[in-house]
Amino acid sequence: MLSAIRDALSLSHLHREDVRANPYPFYEQLREQDPIHWDDEFGFWVLTRYDDIAALYYDDRFSRAEGLMRNFERLTEIEKQVVQPVYESFSKTVFYADPPYHTNLRGLLNHAFTPRYVERLRPFIQRTVDKLLDGHHGGMDIIEDLAYPLPVMVIAELIGLPAGDRAKFKAWSDDLFAILGTVKDKPRHLLERAAQSLAEMTDYIKALADARRDNLGDDLLSVLLGVSDERKCPVPHHSQGGLTRESHTASSLTAEELVANVNILLSTGHETTTHLIGNGILALLQHPDQMKLLKEKPALMASAVDEILRYDNPVQITYRSALDDADLNGKLIRRGDLVNTVIGSANRDPERFTEPHRFDITRSEGRHLSFGLGIHYCIGAPLVKLEAEIAFETILRRFPNLQLKSGVLEWQEHPIFRGLKELKVSL
Repeated sequence: MLSAIRDALSLSHLHREDVRANPYPFYEQLREQDPIHWDDEFGFWVLTRYDDIAALYYDDRFSRAEGLMRNFERLTEIEKQVVQPVYESFSKTVFYADPPYHTNLRGLLNHAFTPRYVERLRPFIQRTVDKLLDGHHGGMDIIEDLAYPLPVMVIAELIGLPAGDRAKFKAWSDDLFAILGTVKDKPRHLLERAAQSLAEMTDYIKALADARRDNLGDDLLSVLLGVSDERKCPVPHHSQGGLTRESHTASSLTAEELVANVNILLSTGHETTTHLIGNGILALLQHPDQMKLLKEKPALMASAVDEILRYDNPVQITYRSALDDADLNGKLIRRGDLVNTVIGSANRDPERFTEPHRFDITRSEGRHLSFGLGIHYCIGAPLVKLEAEIAFETILRRFPNLQLKSGVLEWQEHPIFRGLKELKVSL
């Protein structure tokens, strides 16, 4: 009986088409039956309650860097050989770092994500959204025609990439995204393609940085170069079949860190924004009363974006690893155990949100966990929200008769990221 319950609660169900279409009843079952659950099939812990996840995000006994290493160690030897460079690059990023290494990286990257710096992109984002919507009259695919190209165009502008190279960067980003978070058991050709794309992206960014040094502008790459140098500093390295981290206290980014962080900002920033726009338009179309309210009261836009992030977040799961044995509400987490935090479940927790399955753009209670908490709060959150706000406002203003076309919605086959393959609408 216990074995049957464990099987019923395994995250393997996220690979089922019906669960991908609507994972929230499954999350609710997990949250109610075993909120701190050991997944026998995958060999990791699964947390689904808001309070448990929020507490873990502030708990320094749980590590993003160790989580990355534990994921690497779970791979087969062949998988390790292929994707080792990818993991080494990830380990140099603010996404997978712990203090004091994280503190240093975050402080340096913050130079490029001040509110003033992000706000200066507003006119470019507005022009880009208008341009992408121009020419569409009878209908369009929100994903292909807007949500997919917009983020890469914005990030390219942010970093200062030549316009002609955007398609190249999008292809590299897609290849890295295909293995992000879930490398184990992926087809080898996907792993090899990701490793090759990372190598090409790295060479490109290095060459671009070298050329930019003599002619700094106000783009993100120039800002980062302004706080970077070429001196040799201790950085994460591969050792004895795994990834290890050394301390780093330099006051500037190394060339390797510069490239790694630009790379991951491109890949993760693009996917997050694409799916936020797609999931948001779908939520509004499926709740016409809320769409009508937003049209009537555009001042609710910021609140609407936050509700979309809570209601159907693009990033459903993140992970940590335990640095020491830890007791979580009576469950013993052993040192080295992987812990998956299901953000999609936390954002629908009735202990935190009243009527959590109701989409309400006027909701003011609590805060969602879609951008994390504590030191790992998403550094790019202001930019992601700005893009979404401009996209939603412009679509609703220009296409007041927007409607969802009939047909079955198809969701991306990725257990960590949630987004549509296409979203066809009539205008």
